[in-house]
Amino acid sequence: MKRKVLLIYTGGTIGMEKDYETGSLRAFDFGNIFEKMPEMKLMECEVFVHPFAQPLDSSDMGPEEWRMIANLVSDNYKKYDGFLILHGTDTMSYTASALSFMLKGLKKPVILTGSQLPIGDLRTDAKENLLTSLYYASLYEQNEAVIQEVAIYFEYKLLRGNRTLKYSAEYFDAYSSPNYPILGQSGVHLKIEKDNLFRCDEKIEFHVDEHISEDVLFWRIFPGMKLNHFKEIPKMKVLILQVFGSGTIFSSENTLKTLQQIKNNGTEIVVVSQCISGGISFGKYENSNIFVKIGAISGRDMTAEAAITKAMHLIGNSNYKGSFADNFSRNICGEISESGD
Repeated sequence: MKRKVLLIYTGGTIGMEKDYETGSLRAFDFGNIFEKMPEMKLMECEVFVHPFAQPLDSSDMGPEEWRMIANLVSDNYKKYDGFLILHGTDTMSYTASALSFMLKGLKKPVILTGSQLPIGDLRTDAKENLLTSLYYASLYEQNEAVIQEVAIYFEYKLLRGNRTLKYSAEYFDAYSSPNYPILGQSGVHLKIEKDNLFRCDEKIEFHVDEHISEDVLFWRIFPGMKLNHFKEIPKMKVLILQVFGSGTIFSSENTLKTLQQIKNNGTEIVVVSQCISGGISFGKYENSNIFVKIGAISGRDMTAEAAITKAMHLIGNSNYKGSFADNFSRNICGEISESGD
């Protein structure tokens, strides 16, 4: 039996081709993808294409588009065995992270991919990324999907979506998952690391929770930064601070006073690390104890992308019981390691 995969084209470099008269890149009609890539017809799955009416640069992707994609998956969930989302690379990790929180009870593969070079380029990485992603999106064993989570496939590696970050704008190997091992790797054989795969509670029926709040602010701390500016910013529900190392910030009475005032005004403060690898560990250094004093929330080893989208999903979401802090600290869909603070 051939598995059915719905390919959702949102935009991005992967869907571009060069106009040889002008030398500029332009989007091509993705309805003609089978002419552009006839090898897709040789695959052991049936591919159905749903392009966005207006392809978007990934910098224009946000909550509205995340909801569109989530609802497209939901509306077609029973009809297809897997889903492949073609997406621009710059914000793919944000979309993958957001979808991982929105798609509840997911028991089918949702794979995102894109490319560094357009599909029409001679040296493109688009074709390999697209074809291998289709394999992963249609991979079943004993009538059960092998991948049952939101993942990114890029340059021979399958990664958990909410653990990824884009670390290179130049190399084909553009994504990394610094705090979680790969889910699979493509070579002569298609490998899967089954022990690394996420499985949701079997009792949860698939559904979409499309709640996303935009009342989040992300701020990177830097040496010499004047925290007095914080008093001038509008009140928000969540302030995510990206701090030094394992959770340190400059220690001063003004730092404590300013952050405490923000917290007292009803803003939750989440702390994530500027380091790509590793995470937050309150109490490891004296200069992290300030966050314990004010009751800040440790982001532990979450990526900035996951922390931002998780906060957006949890703020004011009546589908979650308990406090924001308790829910944020909980591992919802593999975005945070079980061990830690």
